Amino acid sequence: MHELSLAGGVLQIVEQAAAREGFCRVRRLVVEAGALSGVEVRALRFALESLAPGSCLEGSQIEIEEPPGEAWCQACSQSVPLAARGDACPRCGSHRLQPTGGTDLRVRELLVEDRPGSAGPMASSMS
Repeated sequence: MHELSLAGGVLQIVEQAAAREGFCRVRRLVVEAGALSGVEVRALRFALESLAPGSCLEGSQIEIEEPPGEAWCQACSQSVPLAARGDACPRCGSHRLQPTGGTDLRVRELLVEDRPGSAGPMASSMS
């Protein structure tokens, strides 16, 4: 299950941000896993929830957004929606497609709590 490794990478990104920005806890984590990213969203959620105890993600709300896949069809010169890699162009049936969207896995947003004695909660957007 490569989602456990991916979740470990997400946790590492969040912990590095916590060390750099000085927050102690994440209230909400928003991760984007595109339809063409090759990520099984349920497995990623399970892995993130499994790694959360004892980390700054403990008790956080984890949201995983799934933007749709998009591709450029070289045959009909159109941008088309693409549900899965290997699918044909829904307009012309060609398989000459170049994915252009929905391929990323990224931490999109963090809502965090500052360390005790700081000014208060802060919101951070990560790209």
